[in-house]
Amino acid sequence: MEDRACELGAWIIENGGTVRAAAAHFGISKSTVHKDVTRRLPECSAAMYRQVKAVLEKNKAERHLRGGEATRLKYKGP
Repeated sequence: MEDRACELGAWIIENGGTVRAAAAHFGISKSTVHKDVTRRLPECSAAMYRQVKAVLEKNKAERHLRGGEATRLKYKGP
């Protein structure tokens, strides 16, 4: 499990990915990704955890913008 947490952390840092994107990429649930990067990753690598936390905080701050863009495109039509 620690290996998976490290793989998830590396992928999130490299791609700037969201929890949802990481879950889709690795074929696991969002809950599992979140648990791995918030609980297991600090035990594995504290430095990587800090980097992942920064990426996830940035994504959280921007999520209202992504949601608004998705809605705009949905109703824009062909």
